[in-house]
Amino acid sequence: MKLQREVYIAGVGETVFGKHKLDYDALGRQAAFQAIKGSNIDRPDVIQSAYVGNAHNGIVTGQTILKDLGMCGKTPVINVESACSAGAMAVHLAIKDVATGLTEVSMGVGAENHTLRRQSGTAFMPAMNDIESVHGGVMTGKYSMRATRYMHDRGATIEDFAMITVKNRKHATHNPHAWFKGEISVEEVVNSRMVAYPMTLHQCCGIADGAGAVVVCSKEMVRKLGIEQPVKVAGTVVTSGPYHNGPRDITGDDITEMTSEMLYEESGIGPKEVNILELHDAFTIAELLYYECMQLCDKGDGLKFLRDGQSTYGGQCVVSPRGGMLSYGHPIGASGAAQIAANVKQLRGQCGGYQVDPVPRVAMSHVTGGGLSGTEHAACTMHMLVRDW
Repeated sequence: MKLQREVYIAGVGETVFGKHKLDYDALGRQAAFQAIKGSNIDRPDVIQSAYVGNAHNGIVTGQTILKDLGMCGKTPVINVESACSAGAMAVHLAIKDVATGLTEVSMGVGAENHTLRRQSGTAFMPAMNDIESVHGGVMTGKYSMRATRYMHDRGATIEDFAMITVKNRKHATHNPHAWFKGEISVEEVVNSRMVAYPMTLHQCCGIADGAGAVVVCSKEMVRKLGIEQPVKVAGTVVTSGPYHNGPRDITGDDITEMTSEMLYEESGIGPKEVNILELHDAFTIAELLYYECMQLCDKGDGLKFLRDGQSTYGGQCVVSPRGGMLSYGHPIGASGAAQIAANVKQLRGQCGGYQVDPVPRVAMSHVTGGGLSGTEHAACTMHMLVRDW
């Protein structure tokens, strides 16, 4: 989607991620209130549309979240469901409203609580009309196969995969919003409980609860609201994955390759110009594959990119500076919005203790959704942000 006019992020919010006794609506309100306050907005009617991403918490989740903020009534609240991509897609739709001139200020929210609403230890429901899913192609199984093939083709080891967990936990050490953080050794990761070879427990993201929110506005409203550090939306892309359940290269990811190409073209920013990246690291192998899919390095060079330290502080692109899903956990409908909130704070230099230095100029985010529905992924949402002051 080529933006028809300039769109800026005014304010963001996110909750602590982990297991919560607060339900999704309370978590969503926390994040939304932070984003509204950070945008210098003092009346709810200033926000002219709101989109709310959620996957598993029932119907009219957006209205349930926003009613106590005084936003139900004149403000249209639209609910968005797209599995793991829901929160980022909500932000995309808010940007679209402002970009097309439908609104001057809009908001995207993602919120989810699994702890109170899902039996522990159960897998997410696969698509029962898809031959791969009904024969056991659950999420961990799919990534296990991708990792095994990557080991065969690239010479990677389980220790290489473990390095990604070590890196991301270290990134999250001083991040107050992250669930898992601090030092963990390669040996601890490798020796944790095997889930689906070669994916051990610490190579899989936790199923968490949390929320994120983003307020977007026009250039004129940036001035009216007095936003001192506006972050410009350089590009936003949503795609749906092509359906296929035949032979394919599982060390690639067609929808991520397609979406990132579209984002680079729309934003005019190339992969080597991206300073920080929040991606869908639900499993360690995913991050490794995405280095290549997003052209941070050449095809086949993802392992070298990791081993050479190019995805951490001081490298070419700091991948998951907040700690990623491997540190935050993954509240399905919330993660995409929280990624964007985290990137905005990095661009503003607001991440004490884990701030990328020098302060980045370009940030990219990526989240997929619906990988149990007959495609590598049913949806992919990506955003490109730039510091604009």
